[in-house]
Amino acid sequence: MKRSLLALTLLAALPFAASAAEGVSYTYVEAGYAGTSVDSGPDADGWAINGSAAIAPNFHIFGGYSGQETDDFDTVLGRVNGVDVDQWNIGVGYNHELNSQLDLLTRVAYQKSETDGVRVGGIDFSGTDADGWSVEAGVRGAFTPNFEGYALAGFEDYEHADSEFYGKVGAQVKFNQTWGINGEVKFVDGYTAYFIGPRASF
Repeated sequence: MKRSLLALTLLAALPFAASAAEGVSYTYVEAGYAGTSVDSGPDADGWAINGSAAIAPNFHIFGGYSGQETDDFDTVLGRVNGVDVDQWNIGVGYNHELNSQLDLLTRVAYQKSETDGVRVGGIDFSGTDADGWSVEAGVRGAFTPNFEGYALAGFEDYEHADSEFYGKVGAQVKFNQTWGINGEVKFVDGYTAYFIGPRASF
């Protein structure tokens, strides 16, 4: 249900166009591989879908969903099979053209993280359900007709967890005006998150 509402919201805003650096679109959909490398815990991988839609000359909405499963891991009570981790976010962004190739970008979002419960050594442990928010700012630009990139610094906070600063860098190789491959890396204290997959821009 949450994913359906997210998709409908993004599709409803497709007719609008944003004021942005030449070659940069804020209306797109992408899907692909998502992975998380944890410093002191099990890694996880799975898939993700993200989208953005321009709603005014300098504003856009965005959202995303990822479903990952951790590697199996051992505890003092016994071995735990992979745990499902679902994350999604939805927010609004402001983009301001600095020059013909580069935009200033700021975004704020509501986000949620959920994990399944597990049974270890005959004991049931409940999953987690945490609400949070994030804010980030940086730049995004199209440096050639076939290549664009972005770099953002952010801050996120989940209930029942420490707040964290993070860095995010990404790049898209474009095959034509519509299709490309986008890759992103998010650096947080304690883990690193990855995404790569095809993007369709409109």
